[in-house]
Amino acid sequence: MQIKGMVLQARKEFVNDEYGHGAWERVLAVLPGPDREVLGDDVLLTAKWYPFEVGEHLDRAIARVLGEGETDIFEKIGATSARRGLTKVNKSFLAPGDPQAFMRKTPMIYKFYYDKGHREYQETGPTSGVVTTFEAETFSAPDCGTVIGWYKEALRMCGAKNVEAAEEECRAKGGAVCRYRFEWEM
Repeated sequence: MQIKGMVLQARKEFVNDEYGHGAWERVLAVLPGPDREVLGDDVLLTAKWYPFEVGEHLDRAIARVLGEGETDIFEKIGATSARRGLTKVNKSFLAPGDPQAFMRKTPMIYKFYYDKGHREYQETGPTSGVVTTFEAETFSAPDCGTVIGWYKEALRMCGAKNVEAAEEECRAKGGAVCRYRFEWEM
C-alpha cells in the first residue's frame, strides 16, 4: 500500500511549525537509513506515491522524539494537515455550511490519499455519521489518529461546531475494519 507525498509533507510541516528548528532532523535521526533518504529530501513530492511503511516509521519516530510516546499528537497532525490541504489544492472537498455533503465525499477523498482499500460513510443523523475503512493492506494506530484529527478539523471548516469523534474499531488493535463515529452541532 502507498500513500501520497502530501501526507508525509504535512507531517514534516507540522514538526517544523510546532517544534521549531532542528526538530525534523531529530526525528529523521532515529529512522532507518532508507527512510531518512526518502524523507531527508528538501522537497517531498506531494503527488508522488510513497510506501505506507515510510509513513508508519515516521509516525513512530514523531511519537517517540516529540510526543514523548503519546499518540494524541497524531490528531493534531491530522488537524494541521486538513487546514493546510483543504485551503489549497483540495479546497473543492469542502462543503461550507453542509458538513454532511462533505462527509458524503469520503470514498473519493480516501482514493486521493491511499491507493488500496476503500472508505465509506454512513449518515446516522442530521449531525452524525460513521466512517469505515475497508481492505486497506496496511494500517496503524497513528494513521487512525491522523484520520480522526483530519475529519474533525474538516468538519469544523464546513461549519460544524463541538465536533466529537470516537474510534469504534481499529485493525491495528485487532478489529476487522477501522471505524470512526463523528458527531457535531450546527
